[in-house]
Amino acid sequence: MNTSANSPTGRPASAWELPRPFGTRSLCVLLLVLVVGFFAGQRVEMGRMLSLTGEGVLAAVGLREQSQVLSGLGTIARSLFPPQVSERTETARIEGFDRNRLPWFSHVETVETREPKLNPKTLQMEELVDTREELVQPLGYLWHVAVKMLETFEIAIWATLLAIVLSAPLAWCSARNYTPNRAVYGLARGVVGLFRAVPELVSALFLVLAYGFGPIAGVLALALHSAGFLGKFYAEDIETADDKPQEALRAIGANKLKVMRFAVLPQVMPQFIAYTLYILDRNVRMATVVGLVGAGGIGQELKGRYDMYNYAHVGTILIAIFLTVLVLDRVAARLRSRYA
Repeated sequence: MNTSANSPTGRPASAWELPRPFGTRSLCVLLLVLVVGFFAGQRVEMGRMLSLTGEGVLAAVGLREQSQVLSGLGTIARSLFPPQVSERTETARIEGFDRNRLPWFSHVETVETREPKLNPKTLQMEELVDTREELVQPLGYLWHVAVKMLETFEIAIWATLLAIVLSAPLAWCSARNYTPNRAVYGLARGVVGLFRAVPELVSALFLVLAYGFGPIAGVLALALHSAGFLGKFYAEDIETADDKPQEALRAIGANKLKVMRFAVLPQVMPQFIAYTLYILDRNVRMATVVGLVGAGGIGQELKGRYDMYNYAHVGTILIAIFLTVLVLDRVAARLRSRYA
């Protein structure tokens, strides 16, 4: 039997040759990447990170006496837990305090503190007793954190709504097949790139100077950055939508708006919903970050408690953020599976 006759190419099996998966150029590129990565790793102290992490792992399994990383993590854990739940406030600092109208589950306690002070007449140290009244709310700080988390969620919701409003015309003008002309296309693309290039934290810093401390700066900072992402994603989906339904509508005299409404949006709406839910989820997390610079929400409370070394309060805030993001992630997954 002739072997060459049975082969698809008419050549004997011994003459078959598989192409090499990589060549000299690929090896040179890989070597260059490794060299650049090595020097970049030295600049960002990757070697020190691996060394400290290894020491921490060895200390955790008992093969090393102590570790800087493990000691630091232990100190953080001891400071954050147990989390703060109750809240105490001196009644003298509460404006318009009414003993007969206390908040739910709260009560007033009399606290005595003893403090040694120098008597200027006798020049002797004497123990002075200071008595004050405090309003004790067993769930007071937990309620305060819940209110701040609600404000954070509201910031994310409004930022996402404003981003949708801003990104809709930007997406229309950024799509090659729907933009009025090249000048508008270039301008829209430039605006989208600008919005995406400026991080939320940076824009929040300047917006706090313009609008003052509070949620307004947070809403605008998140909305502008999100509008850049949504405008880019929406425009790309509009450009890649199937052209056959659009051609059919144009053939019967439909204008661009009707073609968009009846031919493009039914195709891209699932992706639009998925993008928007992702941006909402991201805005909830970023609303915490922009709060660190005074843009409202739970981040502002987190920064204040951290600066005052109230680490138990910080632990409560971190748990609240984790639970909120976890619940939102599950809700967003359900919505994506149903509508996207």
